[in-house]
Amino acid sequence: MGEGNTWDYIQPIDVTNVSRAFRSAEGTPHLYIDDFLRPDFAAAVTAAYPNFEQAEQQGRSYSALHESGKVQITDASLFPDPVRRLNDALASDEFLETLVEITGIEDILADPVLQGGGMHLMRSGARLDVHVDFNMTKSEKLFRRLNLLLFLSPTWDAEWGGRFELWDPTVQNRLHAFEPRFNRCVCFATSETSFHGVEPVTCPPSELRRTFATYYYTREPNPDWSGAHHTTLFRHRPGETSRAILGVPQQIKRSFRAALRTVRQRLRAPTPSKDDQSNNT
Repeated sequence: MGEGNTWDYIQPIDVTNVSRAFRSAEGTPHLYIDDFLRPDFAAAVTAAYPNFEQAEQQGRSYSALHESGKVQITDASLFPDPVRRLNDALASDEFLETLVEITGIEDILADPVLQGGGMHLMRSGARLDVHVDFNMTKSEKLFRRLNLLLFLSPTWDAEWGGRFELWDPTVQNRLHAFEPRFNRCVCFATSETSFHGVEPVTCPPSELRRTFATYYYTREPNPDWSGAHHTTLFRHRPGETSRAILGVPQQIKRSFRAALRTVRQRLRAPTPSKDDQSNNT
């Protein structure tokens, strides 16, 4: 398949019905669309994905308590051609306008550097605990508004876990769980309470849970914005108290690192001259 426009790659979307589903969804506003990409293009994107070992050489690997057995490749210059075209289509003006119509969120922006997005691969034994994502980019001061996930494992068996979950604000009740069916798209609004995660992955060692992720932003904050930037915030599921206890040292370590970065930034800041000080009084 050669170069084309957005709708050469993405199937036509029933905006009216999809918008109704998104805005009336229980809990976090969300939608899912099966057969999202045109079949031949979906097959080409999936076939272009590297294996896990190749992905480890190109991207970032995760082996922490809350996120493990996963690799993500965010550098679009490393994308195979079909994946590059997918990324371009999801960031196109035509698709952004469609997202505005569906969600009612005005002036949606795509992320050109795919911070946290791109090609994701999870192997057997992988997990991603329940969390809310960082709420803004610190450099550009853009506010995160939507997550879009596209599942790209053509032979996934429901018994292999890996379902995408949406939880209530207290993380006591799982409201929705989506099997990572091939060519299924899930999109949801990000907020201070849009808790989500992935069931532990139990596929055979020969299989991978493949997804493509991209996130959308606005220059204006979410209506529920707390007024402060935060990074990813993890929560334990009901019955996972031991994991919460194990996560405390990591939380302390992250807080210490954040405080250390602040101190270093202040030490690097230039000291005002006497003239500058007198002019500021």
